[in-house]
Amino acid sequence: MARSVMGKKRITIADLARESGVSISTVNRILAGADNVRAATIEQVQETAHRIGFYGAGVLTARREGALPHYRFGFLLQQSTRELYRYFGDKIREAAATRRDERVDCLVDFVDRLEPANIAGRLRALGKECDAVALIAADHPLIGQAIRELHDEGTSVVTYITDQSAPERAAFVGTDNWKLGRTAAFFISQMARDDGRIAVFIGNHRYQCQDVADAAFRSYIREHAPGLIVGESEPTHEDSAQAYTMVRELIAKHDDVKGILIVGGGISGVLRALREVPEERRRQIRVICRDIGPETRKGLTEGLVTAALCHPLEETSQTLIQTMIDVSQRGTTGPTLQRTVPFEIVTPENI
Repeated sequence: MARSVMGKKRITIADLARESGVSISTVNRILAGADNVRAATIEQVQETAHRIGFYGAGVLTARREGALPHYRFGFLLQQSTRELYRYFGDKIREAAATRRDERVDCLVDFVDRLEPANIAGRLRALGKECDAVALIAADHPLIGQAIRELHDEGTSVVTYITDQSAPERAAFVGTDNWKLGRTAAFFISQMARDDGRIAVFIGNHRYQCQDVADAAFRSYIREHAPGLIVGESEPTHEDSAQAYTMVRELIAKHDDVKGILIVGGGISGVLRALREVPEERRRQIRVICRDIGPETRKGLTEGLVTAALCHPLEETSQTLIQTMIDVSQRGTTGPTLQRTVPFEIVTPENI
């Protein structure tokens, strides 16, 4: 019954029950805060109350929120100074806020000191406050031990973007890094005009996502472009200044550089070094990077970056939240879940 039909008559509990298709006793139990009414029924009555103007609609909203499963999830991201990770955090919060059937509180933390002992300590501390924790970190025995300890205490750890080798991790959410590496090699090999040298920059040898992408890149080049020489992988340690120095030294030492694959942090340093190279030579160098932030976008618009192979952050964040709910509901038993999200390809033509 719409409000226009009821006119100015005070809407009663009986009216609300009739319009909602439930009994008066069910509405009374909801208003009293009883815990034996399904959340879906509470939501149905709440929506009807707002539609017809029932005076107790605010109480029903509170009852519905109180009846929803409530989770507190922690997210241990890296380097608060990097805009990319801050963007990750924003998208995670947005994904949690859109949940209709659960209440999800997010505790997003950033690690600026990337030493494994520091990350392990921060992971333990976060795990003691949360139902489950998502982690981005290099694979290291100290971090694996922290994952095991949290698992034994009943707290699930989900690896995010890059995996860990600890068998006690509950799930992994990220992209297929083998496909990513071979896709990067496809771009460079198809666009390099002549044989020459390719440099591979990683953040750290212990990041599984980077190591797998590196191996896949080399696999494709060996198979399809044997005339291209792929140098030894060099770590930037996620530092732009280090990446800047590495690119300057690379170009000064070799005059046949055809491509740069950077699968870790430091893209702003790579681009700064390339801007100092004469344009004619710069145009011969293809740059492929991972994920996209303001610096990568600028590099794409300038034509310095050939392609960015990115995590679709909205879909990845939604998948991460759902996965953390799934592992929280099942407890710390069961096999490790693998949730793969296809990566996006961003070029100067579709940015």
